[in-house]
Amino acid sequence: MFGFLKEGFQKIKQAMSKTRSALSHRIRSLFGKPWNEDTFEALEQILFEADLGSECASLLVEKARSTLRLQPKAEINDILKIFYEYTLSILQEPPLIVPKHSEEKAPHVILIVGVNGSGKTTSLAKLAYQFKKQGKRVLIGAADTFRAAAVEQLELWANQIGVDIVKGKTGADPSAVVFDTLTSAKARGIDIVLIDTAGRLQNKTALMQELEKMKRVMQKPILSAPHETLLVLDATTGQNAIDQAETFHKFTPLTGIIMSKLDGSAKGGIVLSIYKKLHVPIQWIGTGEKIEDLEGFEPIAYASSLFEIT
Repeated sequence: MFGFLKEGFQKIKQAMSKTRSALSHRIRSLFGKPWNEDTFEALEQILFEADLGSECASLLVEKARSTLRLQPKAEINDILKIFYEYTLSILQEPPLIVPKHSEEKAPHVILIVGVNGSGKTTSLAKLAYQFKKQGKRVLIGAADTFRAAAVEQLELWANQIGVDIVKGKTGADPSAVVFDTLTSAKARGIDIVLIDTAGRLQNKTALMQELEKMKRVMQKPILSAPHETLLVLDATTGQNAIDQAETFHKFTPLTGIIMSKLDGSAKGGIVLSIYKKLHVPIQWIGTGEKIEDLEGFEPIAYASSLFEIT
């Protein structure tokens, strides 16, 4: 078990390598220079460019300023330790919404939402793989019926993983696919149901109505469904990810976030920025392109990768 945890910790650190280079290494370059307003502005710019957000960046700069005022000879590791502790304290605050428990003997239903291109379908497949590896019986509902390519991609993943999929024709009512998926899951004794959804954020009213209808339909076969609503965000989109999270959170209360493509981004500070603003926990992070490249989020691994203390 501890070996598995250590492996996951290392994968998170590896996925954060671009952010670490853009953040901790640049902060280190400021030491050796006199600490004046120009230096503090440079520090705030470095933090902001890593997508920590203006609020977090300002707070961290003030913490550095206070420390250096009291301890003029403070070293880089002293500052990074303060940043690390602040990051960890934010991520360990309790979330505003927690997942519901599924009814006895009923499948646990997870609704996956996100814009097209965020890595939503691939992240769902990675999640299915994780649950299958745990010995769970998994069923996928392909309710993104507006994109034939999305259903085809999901079907390929399902075949590769070895899980079943329920789908409808292109343009079919997504809620009908959801109903068929949950009815089948309940009859077959499925443990986990993963529902893919359309990501047409440009039409917010239609998206909201569609998600609301899906939830009503879900509750016919399984009253407590969905038990989780996970938003997939592309880490490379930076502050746009916060806008997406806020929009979806208004439509359907989120219980968690899957941060995809973290390994391809130098803007990993977005994780802290989102949690600080919305208190929606990051549950999973994408650490690569392979089906197994999904790790449960670990705040300590993230914070120590963001602000590496040597």
